[in-house]
Amino acid sequence: MTQQPPPPPPVSGTPPAGFGPPPPSYGPPPPGPFPAAPPYGAAPPPPAYAPGPPQPAYGPPEFVAVDRNNAVVVDADGVTLDLSGVQADFPWPEIRSVHYRASPNGKALMFGVVHLDGHFYESVVQARPRARLGEWFARLGWVLSHYRPAG
Repeated sequence: MTQQPPPPPPVSGTPPAGFGPPPPSYGPPPPGPFPAAPPYGAAPPPPAYAPGPPQPAYGPPEFVAVDRNNAVVVDADGVTLDLSGVQADFPWPEIRSVHYRASPNGKALMFGVVHLDGHFYESVVQARPRARLGEWFARLGWVLSHYRPAG
């Protein structure tokens, strides 16, 4: 058997290979096997992929009253009256005034538009149930005051 020569003597100041402190780390420490658990009694955070709570849709206000035959729509464009499938559109610049009230029996919304040329257009929309008429009045007043603050 052949004998190998002995290793060279260590150079002064440098430890032999395989000994000494580990080399410096260049990145963040590796993550643990599991994320930290929330404290007892606390709700866990929602997952990152879950949708947030529904956001309210904000836009220009509008009013819609509809029955089997007729409809009234008030929005940013103006007023639309639908009378048994025939539509009449009135842009805000062409409207002199808007009037509304309950029918004499209290079961319908009577809505009228006075055009700039003086013509009067009216639609009657039945409110079923009758309580809906009160809801319509509250919403209609607010929407009209938004688009026609002076009246």
